[in-house]
Parts: sequence; C-alpha cells; structure tokens
Amino acid sequence: MSQSLPAPLADIVRSLELAVDFPDEVLAEVEAFVRAPGLDDPALADHEATPFVTIDAASSKDLDQALHVAREGEGYLVSYAIADASHYVRPGSALFREAMRRGATYYLPGFSVPMLPRALSEGIVSLNPEGPRRALVFLHHLDARAEIVSTELVRARIRSRAKLSFPGVQALLDGTDPTLSREPFTESLHLLREVGRKRMQLATERGLVRYRREEVEVKLTDGGASFSVVEEVRDEVELWNEQISLLCNAEGGRLLREHPAPAVQPIYRVHGGPDPERLRALAALTAELARVHALPETPWIWHDERDSLASYLAALPVASHGSRDDRVARALTRQAIMVNLRSAYSTEPGPHVGVGAEPYARFSAPMRELVGVFLHKEAVEMLTGVHPSVEEDEALRAEVVEIANRAKDTQRRVADLANELVIDRVFRPELERVREERTRFVGTVMGLTSGKVHVRLDAPPIDVKLYLRDLGKELAPRGEPPVWLEPDERGVVLRERDTQREVLVLGSAITVVVARRDEGQRRWVLGLDRR
Repeated sequence: MSQSLPAPLADIVRSLELAVDFPDEVLAEVEAFVRAPGLDDPALADHEATPFVTIDAASSKDLDQALHVAREGEGYLVSYAIADASHYVRPGSALFREAMRRGATYYLPGFSVPMLPRALSEGIVSLNPEGPRRALVFLHHLDARAEIVSTELVRARIRSRAKLSFPGVQALLDGTDPTLSREPFTESLHLLREVGRKRMQLATERGLVRYRREEVEVKLTDGGASFSVVEEVRDEVELWNEQISLLCNAEGGRLLREHPAPAVQPIYRVHGGPDPERLRALAALTAELARVHALPETPWIWHDERDSLASYLAALPVASHGSRDDRVARALTRQAIMVNLRSAYSTEPGPHVGVGAEPYARFSAPMRELVGVFLHKEAVEMLTGVHPSVEEDEALRAEVVEIANRAKDTQRRVADLANELVIDRVFRPELERVREERTRFVGTVMGLTSGKVHVRLDAPPIDVKLYLRDLGKELAPRGEPPVWLEPDERGVVLRERDTQREVLVLGSAITVVVARRDEGQRRWVLGLDRR
C-alpha cells in the first residue's frame, strides 16, 4: 500500500479489500489526459465569462459542482456546472473498468480511497479555479417563487473564479466578513440565499420532512495516533447550496426520462415512503412519550391524521443542548428517521420521498460515484444523438446499478468500522482505571429495542449500544440470575419484567461507564452509573 495512512485505517482498507493504488494502464490514460484535457473541443459551449464559484468544505479537493445565480426578469437563472468526468472515464477504457471495480470513493477519518486517480478527481476534472474545465451545465430557469420553469443542458467550458467555503460565504451573507463583498460573483451569492430560502419554503409547503441531523466529523490528530470527534451545525448556505444540487438531480432525471430516444438508459435513485402502519406506530409513540415525560400535547404529540410529519418535526422546540426538551426532541427525530426505508438505485423511475422528487437521478457526484459517470454519459448521448446499441447499454446499466448499490453498502460498512475504531480509542484507556474512577459518559436514550438500548453520547458525540443481557446481569443482586429487561410495546419505557420497575425512558438522560471489552464479540460492554 503506497499511500501512508495510520495502521488502523489501513486495516479497514485491507479488510474490505479496497484498492488504494491504481494499475499502470489507468495511470497511463490519466497522463495522456493531463497532457491533452480536451478543452479545445469545438463541441463545448463557451461559458468562461460566467463567474462560477465552488462552495464546499474548506478541506475539499474533489470539486464536483460550481454555480452561478443571476436575475432573469422577475425570476432567476441558476447555472449549475458539474465536472465532466464522463469525457475522461469512457466505457471500454482502463479508467472505466477501474471505476467499475471500485464503484465509488470511500471516506474514512482524514482519508479517502478515491474512485478516480487524484490527478483527475483533484486535478484536471475537478472544478478548481486554476484554469478552464470541462463541465455539464444545467441552466435552470426559475420563476419569482423559485419554481422550475424549464431546464436546458449544455456541455461547456467554464472557469471557476474561486474555491469558497461554507463558513466563508456564510460570513459574507451574515455581514460579519466583507472579504467577498466586491467580487464578480458577490451578487450571485446573495441570490443563492434568495433562491435557497424560496426552494426550502416550497419543500415545506409540499410536506417534505427536514430532519435535524447532527453532522459529526471525525478528525485524525497526533499524526493519526488519536481522533477528535466534533459535532458541527450546518451553515445555512450549505442548505441553500444543497437545494440547487437537489434541483439539478431532479431535473436531470426528468430530462432523461422524457427523452424519446430508446437508447438513453437512465438510472434513478428511488426512496419509497414509510409504511403507513409504521407512521401510525410513530404517532402512538409520541403520545406515550409525552405522557411519560409529562409534556403538553402541543407540540409533542403528533396527530398523523391531521398534521404532516414535516410540520410536526419543524414545530419541535430547539432547546439548550442537554436539556430535557433537547433530549426528547433529538430522540423523536431519530425515531422519525428510523421509520424510513433506505434509498436504492434502480432502472425504473419512482419517488424519492427523502428529497421530494420524482424522478431523481444522482448527476452531482460524477468523480465520486460510478452512477454519476454513467448518467453523464447518457446525458451526452441525449445531447449528441450518438448512442451505443440498446442491448449493450442496457447490459452495462444493469451492471452499474448492481455496483452502485453494492458501493452504498460498502460505504456503510466503512462508516461502521471507522465508528468502531473511534469508540475503541475512546473507551480502551478506561480499562486502565478501576471502575469507580472511570469516566462517566452522559448521553440520551435514542431508542429501545428487544435487545439493545441505543444511546447518543454528549461528548464525544458518538452512538453506542447497551445490551439488555449485560444490563440485566448488572442489575441483578450478586449471585442471582440476570434481571429480565424488556421495552414496552411502543419502545418508550424499559422495565424489569417481573417487578415492572422503570429502568430507562426514551429521550431521557443516561450516564454510562465502560464495564469491559468483549473481544470475542468485538464490542464494548457498558454499564449504568451506579455511584
């Protein structure tokens, strides 16, 4: 493994058989593209005069999207440029075969295993401001309410003016930092706020559920010897920028679906809505939780026959961190998230309830997802009218869908192993102390199931599990058999089965301590604070 990374991360990479290095034939193709990136292609429309910018995390290097927002009559013209990865990653090439083998870019703390060589994904394909780049540009015409009127799609040459960060743009729009106040793109950033807010309002009117998600970033420190776990609040500008990305993916899916040519082979991201029975169960849970915590009906009880889940969640109070209301609201939000199904890639269009679109296609990450490369290829075929055989493309599409769904599962596994690594680094030093002197970790009970208590710690902000059989042993008098613990039918209260004594309540504070490490099961056994 030629790239240097901490041994625990290398173990994850090896255990999942993720390829870090690229074959020589792939690197040879990359070198040829670096020498001739195709910027003089006469088929490219010239959009270099548009002052595009990228807005991303400050540490991002693979810049997929650039945007510009302008007034157009009473409405807006949103130009959204996406890196033209499909020009470089073509079926039949070594680059495409390698992208098929990898499926996606995989992210670990402080390290990524890229789908494409970095000379592409962080170089000539990435929409860096160093020079012109090839891009697939979506031209969205919006009315005064930011509703879509029409969308045009062009293959173009663009030039980003700046690599901006979410905090930097937020500071400009909040009036706290004038650094970006006199740039050619300044007005575009102000209009992004207008459009973003209006698009979010439209989503609310349509009942789209917006969850209060906690963004947790795990950072390597001390040269990889330790980790820091930071809970971050997303800047508003990140949410506005996200609205443009969602618009692009929805419109891209629509354009492909409506194109008459049978050779165009779309791939959709579908996300079915929750089962009505699970929603009714969630409504009953809110009523029971309000009763147990002695909370008022408004805003804590959800009447599913009267109010949308979106309006209910939006009305939950935003309280000080660690307060009773804060913990209950976080637990309710987690329970609402859990009623959803997972999204998946499909050859058939269907609703994506998570973003409120039908159809929906992931155009926006072509350097990080194989499906993005394929969709860009199909868009180019739609524009040029040049197609491979239908049979050939259908077979390739089916393979890409299978790989893309498998890549989603792999990324979840990567995240699980990385979380396990972080938890191990946090808890292992505790074993060097006697139990009475170990750290008392405070958190929130986020879920109660037949075998586990799911807890979100306050600091560090990570998710952990307490196993009921372990708690039962702890709660039993010395020498007695374990206490049988079971949650009620709503998953709100955990009780001792024989005595019906209440042990834990969903949404309540909990203090846990490291009891031991079960190496056979590769898990930490946590106990309740008994001091």
